Amino acid sequence: MTFSTETIDEIASAAKALGVEPAALLAIAEVESGGKAFALVSGRREPLIRFEGHYFDRRLSAQKRQQARVQGLASPTAGAVANPATQAARWRLLGRAAAIDHQAAHESASWGIAQVMGAHWRWLGYQDVDALVAEARSGVAGQIRLMMRYIEKSGLTAAINRRDWEGFARGYNGPDYKRGGYDTKIAAAYEKYRARYGGSQTANPTRPETSSDRPALAKPVAGQARPLPQPGSNSDQTIWQRALSYVQALFGMR
Repeated sequence: MTFSTETIDEIASAAKALGVEPAALLAIAEVESGGKAFALVSGRREPLIRFEGHYFDRRLSAQKRQQARVQGLASPTAGAVANPATQAARWRLLGRAAAIDHQAAHESASWGIAQVMGAHWRWLGYQDVDALVAEARSGVAGQIRLMMRYIEKSGLTAAINRRDWEGFARGYNGPDYKRGGYDTKIAAAYEKYRARYGGSQTANPTRPETSSDRPALAKPVAGQARPLPQPGSNSDQTIWQRALSYVQALFGMR
C-alpha cells in the first residue's frame, strides 16, 4: 500500500521543515506504516495504534492489574491480549484500558506512522504521555516529528544521511530486521520517492562508521511484537546492552 498523494505531500513538507531528505523519510514512513497514516474513528482522522497488553500489565498496581486481567486487557505474556482487526475497535479497547488507568493505558499503545510506544514519552523529551499522544493526533506533521524524535534519540540520523538502510534497519527494527526484508523494502521505497523528489545519488557510501553514528537503542517491542534485542559482541558496551539497560531502568528492574 502507498500513501495518498495528500499524505505524501504532507510528509515531504514535514521532512523539509525538519531538514531531512523527503525521499528518505517517505521511504521509512511507508515501510513502517504499510502506507497508511490514519484511520477514521468516530468521524475523526486518528493515528494508527496498537495496544500491548503486556506493557499494560507491568504498569498497573496489583488491584488494577487484577481488574484489567479479568477484563482481558492485561497479561504478563506478550501477544496474549489480541488487537482487534479494525482501528475503531482498537481505540475502544484503549478507552476501556484508560478507564482503569489513563496513563498506563496510553503508555501501553504504539502511536502513529512510526509505531512509537507511549511509554517512551520521558525518554523522547515530552512533558507527559498525553503530550506524546497529542503530537501523534495533531496530524501527519506531528507523527513525523514524533518519528524524527525517535530516530534522532536512537542515533540513527547518520545512517539515514548515508542511505545505509541496512544499518538503519538494524538499529530501528532490531536484530531480526532481515527476516521481513525491512532494509530492502526501505531501499526500494527510497528509489521510488527519489525519482519524484530527488536525493542522494550515492547509496551507502564507504565512509567508515564512527561510534557517534551507531544507534544507542534498538526499536523496542511494539507494532508486530518485535523481539527485544539480544546481547551482542561488537564491543564491551554494545547497542543491545544499552537497550537492555534502558528497558531495565524503564521498568524498575535495576
